[in-house]
Amino acid sequence: MPALPLDQLQITRKDLKTGKLRTSPALHPEQKADRYFVLYKPPPKDNIPALVEEYLERATFVATDLDWLLALPHDKFWCQVIFDETLQKCLDSYLRYVPRKFDEWVAPAPEVVDMQRRLHRSVFLTFLRMSTHKESKDHFISPSAFGEILYNNFLFDIPKILDLCVLFGKGNSPLLQKMIGNIFIQQPSYYNDLDETMPTILQVFSNILQHCGLHGDGASATPQRLEERGRLTPSDMPLPELKDVVLYLCDTCTTLWAFLDIFPLACPTFQKHDFCYSCDNVQGFIEDFLQIFSSLLQEKRFLRDYDALFPVADDVSLLQQASSALDETRTAYILQAVESAWEGVDRRKATDARDPPAAENPNGVGEAAEAVSGPSALPQEEECLGAAAASGPTVCGVELDSLISQVKDLLPDLGEGFILACLEHYGYDAERVINNVLEGRLAPALGQLDRGLHRQVKPDPTPLVTSRHNIFQNDEFDVFSRDSVDLSRVHKGRRKEESARSLLNDKREVLAQRQRYEQYSVVVEEVPLQPGEGAPYRGDDYEDEYDDTYDGNQVGANDADSDDELISRRPFTIPQVLRTRVPGEGQEDEEEEEQEAAVEAPKPDHFVQDPAVLREKAEARRMAFLARKGYRHDSSTAVAGSPRGHGQSRETMQERRKKEASKATRANHNRRTMADRKRSKGMIPS
Repeated sequence: MPALPLDQLQITRKDLKTGKLRTSPALHPEQKADRYFVLYKPPPKDNIPALVEEYLERATFVATDLDWLLALPHDKFWCQVIFDETLQKCLDSYLRYVPRKFDEWVAPAPEVVDMQRRLHRSVFLTFLRMSTHKESKDHFISPSAFGEILYNNFLFDIPKILDLCVLFGKGNSPLLQKMIGNIFIQQPSYYNDLDETMPTILQVFSNILQHCGLHGDGASATPQRLEERGRLTPSDMPLPELKDVVLYLCDTCTTLWAFLDIFPLACPTFQKHDFCYSCDNVQGFIEDFLQIFSSLLQEKRFLRDYDALFPVADDVSLLQQASSALDETRTAYILQAVESAWEGVDRRKATDARDPPAAENPNGVGEAAEAVSGPSALPQEEECLGAAAASGPTVCGVELDSLISQVKDLLPDLGEGFILACLEHYGYDAERVINNVLEGRLAPALGQLDRGLHRQVKPDPTPLVTSRHNIFQNDEFDVFSRDSVDLSRVHKGRRKEESARSLLNDKREVLAQRQRYEQYSVVVEEVPLQPGEGAPYRGDDYEDEYDDTYDGNQVGANDADSDDELISRRPFTIPQVLRTRVPGEGQEDEEEEEQEAAVEAPKPDHFVQDPAVLREKAEARRMAFLARKGYRHDSSTAVAGSPRGHGQSRETMQERRKKEASKATRANHNRRTMADRKRSKGMIPS
């Protein structure tokens, strides 16, 4: 028999007053347990021990009651949810007062952080079970009745849904999409509530503009009355008031963005109320944005702080999507100015500012609310990790030593171990560590540590022996990678028994190669024939390597030469080996050979020759070389002759006559003759 839904199920039980059995619906106020759920209060902003103790006591009550509620069976759970007003007030107080990410808080105690994380998880699981109409095939509520229960008992409304999106959306987006989608599907009346909420949301933005002395497109142009207070501008407002307005605006915008990101089906409702301006209307705001940033480009510190919390590159990307007429030159100039503001500054602090460590976030909003894979409320931690669940950047090595020395220079009485613990607690921010130590505002866990604690040196997890890499790694003699080594192959020094003859006689390599080539059938051995076996090779078998080119020619058969003719051409000579040895003949031959060898061999010169003779020989060789090359002998010395008064030789007189007769053939002595020749041929104008 199929199970009935909870809204149609009837339970028979005994009346405690009359003792009679009676039947009543499963969803009945009498099924509710008498339990009072206390209201939630946020953790104290200052770590005052009394306030912290009070908060922990109250939060423990709330967490224990929610754990008890989640452990109830299906019918008991829904009776408690529907008919217990204190439960709804408790859940509303948590959604209203839980600290947001941008709230200012002193670093909370570890026990406060753990309690916030526990409450955050329990509240999320409670709302998740409240949005599930079917937990199993035996425990479920009909969809129509489920929508009526949610809407008529105010279990969910638009403000609650907005708070759920902003508190649990980061890290639990898939579950929230199913959760809110199921609520709007089962009860379409929530679309009407959202439509009626839009004027209120628009009025919030209008009030902010009026409070700041600004006017939007829809603002009335009515003149100001005389009795009204003068309108303030943001530059005239007190800093606390301006800060409150900015945080209020930030909270509103963040909540709406989270809701639309989780539930995109609500966008048509926002567009119907002109919440999203057209491209023409947006262009004015884009121009204001660019103008404001252009005027702030000199404020590098402000640009760094703003870009750390709200990246300017993301804003520019959104503007590019909203308007196609965006000035690319101005946006590129602004982005370049923001990048130049970060020069010389570590961006790690910006990352810590956007995603603060879990120990410093008391609200638990960014913590991991363990997911529920099904209606049975079984936690699945891996699916719903929040933003702050990810570990922050780890600092080690030289950078960590620099941070420790930076703190120790100002506070030399502190030990390096204590400074390291403070840096790990405060996200490796040396300025915060110094500030909290000087003001005495350290976390309780750090206050219990010894301020002179020394730093413990951590051993290297990867020793050099296991992390080494060389050519001898994992070979047969590597004692670091194997326990046993063949010592018979290890020899120290030179082997005395080895010699050149023993190396040549060692044929082991040849035998190894022989076996290798036998596999390729390169070496063919003679196969012995056994009696009765046929010969594998016969004489008339074809031999592939035999050259049969001249087998058909009769060599010498038709030759007309006879042996007498051959002998007449060359006299017959008896070979020396076959000759009969005559006494004395051999001695004479040997003497003649020795004499010829003595004549042919150059005589060794054991003395240094005369240098003048060597120069004459060299000059003779040079002159012979020049004669072969066609060079004429230079007779300049013969032309010069002897000094005057001593008479000239015949050779000198001949050389002088030759020079006088042939001087026009060399150098430039026949210029007139050659000029006349050129002029006669018309080469030179007259």
